[in-house]
Amino acid sequence: MNAPVKAADRHFDELATRFAEKIYGGAKGAIRLAVLQADLTETLPERPLRVLDIGGGLGHMSLWLASQGHAVTFSEPAAPMLDGARQRFDEAGLSARFIHAPWQALPEHLHEPFDLVICHAVLEWLAEPHAILPLLHRLTAPGGWLSLAFYNRDALVYRNLLKGHFRKLRSNELAGEKQSLTPQEPLDPRELAAQLAGQWRIETQSGVRVFHDYMPTDFQKRASLEELLEMELAHRRHPAFAGLGRYLHWICRPV
Repeated sequence: MNAPVKAADRHFDELATRFAEKIYGGAKGAIRLAVLQADLTETLPERPLRVLDIGGGLGHMSLWLASQGHAVTFSEPAAPMLDGARQRFDEAGLSARFIHAPWQALPEHLHEPFDLVICHAVLEWLAEPHAILPLLHRLTAPGGWLSLAFYNRDALVYRNLLKGHFRKLRSNELAGEKQSLTPQEPLDPRELAAQLAGQWRIETQSGVRVFHDYMPTDFQKRASLEELLEMELAHRRHPAFAGLGRYLHWICRPV
């Protein structure tokens, strides 16, 4: 009998252009960046930090952090994404250390912990999301911060409920298809919180796109980006809405 094929981590070597257009080409990406940046601005001290961005994609967050005066180390397993990030930094006249490697290989390149570790929209693309958590702890300095953003399984369930996709919910088939930009491992926030317990203290929790993705398309088109950003930021920690965010953003401290 053949052994079952083990799932692999998902990288974006062939989909970099599509990723850029789909994720950062409109309101969805703008909202995501606005929420993440607002949370970090509220949290981080006003001094230069050593920052590690794991699976940093096209470098949007790293570029913003570098522009704030932080020393950035940027890692990305997909060469086209890494090249895109390098180009962004070059065009902005900013510098960073770039590492072309999957997360499993980072200990070969990094020998000291960082003040801030960024892990945004990475866990949901891993075959075993929990496997990266010990490394995140090892790479975060005592007294440092982990900025963890992940695809929220609760939001995906709710979206399918609204669409009447009951058969999909009954079969629990929520992972995206092979060439889809829907993540392969949406995370249950309660399970993740349990996995973090004992090593991390979750200090702040925000929802990313707590209402935008549920709006009818006509309403989305009529709303100005300025107003969308204002309302998303205002409601990102509302007790009734934060848990509906398409992504959740947790800022954690090691214990």
